Amino acid sequence: QVQLVESGGGLVQAGGSLRLSCAASGLTFRSYAMGWFRQAPGKDRESVAAISSGSGVSTLYADSVKGRFTISRDNAKNTLYLQMNSLKPEDTAVYYCAARNGMLTMTPPRYGYWGQGTQVTVSS
Repeated sequence: QVQLVESGGGLVQAGGSLRLSCAASGLTFRSYAMGWFRQAPGKDRESVAAISSGSGVSTLYADSVKGRFTISRDNAKNTLYLQMNSLKPEDTAVYYCAARNGMLTMTPPRYGYWGQGTQVTVSS
């Protein structure tokens, strides 16, 4: 079955950096568009970034993270990444990766497979 396992979360001071990873198995990874989403306590799940299938030539970012976060993929390793720089306290959330067998989109309900999430906490 499809498994998505996030790692790399933790506690970091404002202005710091973290790199999240999402290891995928049970699917033909390169055929799937991939996305990162986050959910803070008491808030709805929101889109962070997404990358197209194949070589990942197309990417999308939420306005709140543009210029600070970079999504990438390594199809040889079946792994999705999110490099997060200049972190802010408002970036604190559980971060999820998700897979979609279709075109690139930032809409969470269109993703069929989800990981369990990794906690990112940014202190001020």
